[in-house]
Amino acid sequence: MESLNGQTPFGVAGDDVGYLFDPFADLLNQREAIGFGNQAFRVVIIDRLLANEIIRANHYSKRVYSASTLHLGVYIDANMVGVLQYGFAMNPASADSVVAGTAMSEYLELNRMWLSDAAPRNSESRALAFSIRLIRRVRPTVKWIQSFADERCGLFGTVYQAAGFSYHGEHIGIFWELDGDFYHNSLVTNGKSGGPRAMAIRAGLDRATRHKLRQFRYLRFLKPRFAKGCRYPALPFPKPDYAP
Repeated sequence: MESLNGQTPFGVAGDDVGYLFDPFADLLNQREAIGFGNQAFRVVIIDRLLANEIIRANHYSKRVYSASTLHLGVYIDANMVGVLQYGFAMNPASADSVVAGTAMSEYLELNRMWLSDAAPRNSESRALAFSIRLIRRVRPTVKWIQSFADERCGLFGTVYQAAGFSYHGEHIGIFWELDGDFYHNSLVTNGKSGGPRAMAIRAGLDRATRHKLRQFRYLRFLKPRFAKGCRYPALPFPKPDYAP
C-alpha cells in the first residue's frame, strides 16, 4: 500500500489508526499527520495552488476564496477526485456572533468543496467525515466547523446532514448575475471592495439581474460541549419545497 510518492505513510493500530503520515518526518521522529483514510479512499493535505486550480476548473462558482488556510485533496487509489478548502468566514472575526467566546483560531468554515461525478455515491459525506478527523489532529484548537448550503445547489445541505452536521437556520443572500457570473452583494455595497470583481459588477450593475437566494447554515461541533454557546438554535433539517 503506497502513497503517491512511493512511500508508505498509513497509520498503525492505536491512536494513529486511519491517519496518514509524512514518511520523511517519521525518519526524524516527527509524527506529522498529512491525511486520513486508506489507499482506497483518503483526504490528504495538498498545495494551495493545486487546490485553487482544481476549484477554478470545476466548482460551480469558478472562484477561489483567498482566506482558505487548509487545502485537502480527495483521492480514490491514485486518482484525485475532489478538493475541500477550509478557512475563515467572510468576516474572519465574526465567529463570536455564531458561538459565543470563539476565537479566530477556534473555528473553520468550509469555503469550497468539489467532488467529481465519477466518485461513488456518498463520497462527499465520507470526504467531509475524513476531513473532520484530520482537522482534529492538525488543528487541535478548532472547536466547530461551519458551512453554508447554497440554494443554487438544489439539495439544501443533504451532504452535511449525512456527515453529522446540525442545521441552524437560514438567511437570504443577495447576489447579482452578470454575463453568466454571480457576485455577492457585498461587492456592490462595500465601498472598501476595490478589486476587479467589485469594479466589474459596479460597472455592469444596470445590466445585472438581482437574485435573493436562501443560504442554509450547518455546524459541526467537534465536542458536544462546544455547542453550549451557540447563538443559533439547532432546528429540524430543511426540506426542498418540490412543486406538485
